[in-house]
Amino acid sequence: MIKLRCKKFFRSNSKNGSTGAAAAAAAAGGDTKLAGGEIKWELRPGGMLVQKRECAEKAGDSIIMLRISTVSKWHDISIQATSTFGELKMILSMVTGLEPKEQRLLFRGKEREDYEYLHMVGVKDKDKVLLFEDPAIKERKKLLNLAANGHVKVIESSYHTICV
Repeated sequence: MIKLRCKKFFRSNSKNGSTGAAAAAAAAGGDTKLAGGEIKWELRPGGMLVQKRECAEKAGDSIIMLRISTVSKWHDISIQATSTFGELKMILSMVTGLEPKEQRLLFRGKEREDYEYLHMVGVKDKDKVLLFEDPAIKERKKLLNLAANGHVKVIESSYHTICV
């Protein structure tokens, strides 16, 4: 016969004295406070004890404040958390004077598309979003300004070269 040993899949209460107190307080519907900070617990209908979700607490906070930073200025914008980056560009066009197609928005180091939702990407209250002007459109504006002043002659042609 083979003798099997029982393995423990959980920590005993003697090693970590706060786990029993945390479980008891959570079962009673209360909150527990540990050394690392405040942890809120909830008891699911199946009887499982889990940490409360952050989004469940902030369901009423639908308006978030964003700090939009350009090269030399910054703007504080209030917008709904469920808005898209395209809607944010529309608001920024009123503030900065740049058309939405001339704007490039970066959040967490990545350029975001117009159809992406703020809350799905992870934008939270008081986060920073970088605003840049599209370099191609910026260059086109400079050329048109120089052409308007007479410094550069812009040749526009309806003919295109086709290579076969």
